[in-house]
Order: sequence, then C-alpha cells, then structure tokens
Amino acid sequence: MASVNKVILIGNLGGKPELRYTQSQIAVANVSLATNEKWKDKDGNQQEETEWHALVFWKRQAEVVQEYCDKGSQIYVEGRLKTKTWEQDGVKKYKTEIHVTDLKLLGSGAARAAAAPAAATGSPNLALPTGEDDPLPF
Repeated sequence: MASVNKVILIGNLGGKPELRYTQSQIAVANVSLATNEKWKDKDGNQQEETEWHALVFWKRQAEVVQEYCDKGSQIYVEGRLKTKTWEQDGVKKYKTEIHVTDLKLLGSGAARAAAAPAAATGSPNLALPTGEDDPLPF
C-alpha cells in the first residue's frame, strides 16, 4: 500500500531563520512558522487561533530563507513531516518538524529575491513567484 507524507503551509515566520552548517558543510536553517485560523463563534464573536510549525530548510534553500526572510515574512512551503525523539532527564521527548522541499517567498521577500542576481537564487528546489515559465493562462 502506498503512503503520502506531504504538508502545504502558507504563514508568517516567527523570527529570523537560524542558519548553521553541519560538519560536512551542509547548510541547515530552522525557523518557526505561524498559521492563523479565524472564525465566528456561536455568539458572533470573532475568534482566532494560531498554530506554530517548526520548519527545517536544507542546502541552498537554507541560505536563501536566511538571507531574504525576517520575522513576519510570509512564505509558502511544501515538505514532509519528520518526528525527532530524544530522552531528557529520563523523559522521552518528541518534536515534529516540517522538512521543507519547496519554498515560495511571498510579499517583500519575493520582491527582494527577484531583484537579486540569478546566481543568488538559482536552486532547483527553490521556486520564486516571478511570473516566468508559468503554464497557467491567468
């Protein structure tokens, strides 16, 4: 039986992405992403709930998200869920992360990245909304 592990989110970053490099010099960036849901309760009062997601970017995407994004930047991501487990003080801990496979910068981050030299954004896993090569007629 086949299985699918795919997450699609649009939200705002909770802080500046933290960039580091592994011992083998692979770039990794971590940042939290907030998604909001709004609705009216039975009394007609506006309600809002924020969900926080832990994102992990790898290689050139990690460098791009760190360079072009700040706290509050709006982004679109696709990725897969991955749960880390560890033991701390005899208690088993869990953390579910989204390992990003596709990134689209929205808002001012997209404008800054589009204005950058092609070498700065040329990554096969990075999709920038520039309008070029768009197969849709609208």
